Order: sequence, then structure tokens, then C-alpha cells
Amino acid sequence: MAPSSPPSTALIHPGDAGAALMLLTRLPVPGAFASDRGARAAWAWPLAGALVAALAWAAGAALEALGLPPVVAAGAALATLVVLTGGLHEDGLADCADGFWGGHTRARRMEILKDSRIGSYGVIALVLGLGMRWAAMTLLYEAYFALPAMLAAAMLSRATMAAVMGSLPFARQDGLAVHVGHPPIAAVALGVAVALGGSIVALGGAGLVPALAAGASASAVAAVARAKLGGQTGDVLGASQQAAEIAALLAVVSLVA
Repeated sequence: MAPSSPPSTALIHPGDAGAALMLLTRLPVPGAFASDRGARAAWAWPLAGALVAALAWAAGAALEALGLPPVVAAGAALATLVVLTGGLHEDGLADCADGFWGGHTRARRMEILKDSRIGSYGVIALVLGLGMRWAAMTLLYEAYFALPAMLAAAMLSRATMAAVMGSLPFARQDGLAVHVGHPPIAAVALGVAVALGGSIVALGGAGLVPALAAGASASAVAAVARAKLGGQTGDVLGASQQAAEIAALLAVVSLVA
């Protein structure tokens, strides 16, 4: 059997979108449409976010079209987001809340992060995070502005996740983050450009506001991770995505409320 060829080092590869979907969602992706380039495909993460957001919005819009109130539509959209991503990012948020605040030493925090059980801090973080997203999305459905806001938030939060991954060292030498690798600076920059461009297309010039909010929130998570763990893990990336998405949605709400 001939040895497999090494992953392409080109900035863009035809299979990057499929690789992003395989990594960040539970959507079925035929192997022929994905690559094994790992973090080199990080530029395409905002595209995966956009698809998930569009499908989630459609689920909520379908219920709204049947006459159900915006709060139900937003709940259905939020549930669809969680199902399509397998709760990957929410799990990271809960684990980081437990690890960051439940341990007094770096070793203990790392031990908590690897524990599959959820603690009080994790439950509180999940309740607050889901509650804030549900409330924001309800207001956006009421204002008929849910689709552009959800698209912008999904794309921006995945781009900032790649930026956090590229800017922090690994906190440990195993786990999902290590397996995926460090994204090249060019891939991170392209992903940020894709997300920022998508946000501006969706929201016009106001798309800069959620971009700034997402960037600031993800940077805050990264700063805490550096102080508490000395670097990033897959859970840290999930927490940064959640923080950025919440901040971006709230920023859009502040514009349309």
C-alpha cells in the first residue's frame, strides 16, 4: 500500500470547509469532501458556524411561521444549535468554569478540566450562558433581525476561537487541541477576515460592533486561561467561542432594541 501523502500546506484547500464541519459540528460530511489538515483549516471555521446558524435560525423561523411566539422560536433555534454542534462549546464553557474557579493550583485545575463530571460553577455557567443567548435571540426574533445577528455571531465566535488557539501555547500535551494543532497566522488572519466580512455583509457597518464585542470577550477568556492554566485546551477554546457568541448577540441586541 502506498504511503499517504502529507497534508497540504497551502493556505486554502478544497476540503477545508468539510474539515471544519467534521471538527465543529455533528453534521455528516463525506470523507471525500474533507481534509486532514487540522488547524490549517481554521480559516474555514466561520463558514461552519454560518451553516449551523442558518439551520438553527430556520428551525426557529419555521415555528414562528406556524404562529408560535418569538420566545419559542428562539428556544428551538438554540436547541438546534446545541444539537448540531453536539454541545461541544457548551461543554468547554462548563468545564472551564469548574476548572478556573474550582481549583487553587494549576495541577488541580487541569485535573478538574479532565473530569467528565460537572460541578456547581459549570452548572451556573451553562444556565447563565444558555439563558443569555435565549433572551438575546428572543429579542432578535421579535425584531425580525435574528438571521443576520445569528450569522454574524456564529462566524465571529469561531474566528476568535481560532485566534485564541493560535495565540496561546498548549496547556497540556494531549487532548483535542493538541491533535488539531496550532493554526498558522495566515489561516487565523483569513478566518478573521472571512468572519468580519460576513458580519459586515449581514449587518452593514454595524457589523463592527459585534466583532469588537466578540474579540474582547474571547480575549478575556484567553487572559484567564493563560493566568490559570498557562495556555489553552479544547475546553478553553469552547469557552472562548461561547463568550464571543454571547457578547456578539448582546451587541446586536443593543443596536436594534
